Amino acid sequence: MTMIAVVFHSGYGHTQRMAQAVAEGANAELVQIDADGNLPAGGWELLNAADAIIMGSPTYMGSVSWQFKKFADASSKAWFSQAWKDKMFAGFTNSASMNGDKLSTLHYLFTLAMQQGGVWVGTAIMPSNTKAAQRNDINYVASFSGAMAQSPSDASPAEMVQGDLDTARLFGERVAKASARWAAGKA
Repeated sequence: MTMIAVVFHSGYGHTQRMAQAVAEGANAELVQIDADGNLPAGGWELLNAADAIIMGSPTYMGSVSWQFKKFADASSKAWFSQAWKDKMFAGFTNSASMNGDKLSTLHYLFTLAMQQGGVWVGTAIMPSNTKAAQRNDINYVASFSGAMAQSPSDASPAEMVQGDLDTARLFGERVAKASARWAAGKA
């Protein structure tokens, strides 16, 4: 069985709900980046031991939060020693706007994974893009690079669209299956 970690920052609780859904789908451990951009005690050790790392950040001003960026910069120690080489990586994000330049955030997470020598996993979830599609459908935001969610700026985390949370859970399941296949192939 593979060990998966979900490392994330959440400013208002929406990305945390998404992280919880991803972790539920992947049977993963949560590693929350705090308001000062730091990991909890044992966080680095958990990430080093993980077979897969799923990264999450809200999209602020077209990129990750500064707290996530601080974590990313600190991961240069893992980069220098190639500690995360050949791990599976994936990413997710949330913003208030339907677009909100979320793809830019996913590109940032992808680039970080590639610099770490990782292997990226996308959603592989077909989009809900027909005339009959409803906002609560799976992958309504239609992302393939990683999971995306949209939460209105005046909505509480409890008001997140269930379809976005279901998409996040399915995404977590996908990463878990890919990670297990990858680990079996490396054995």
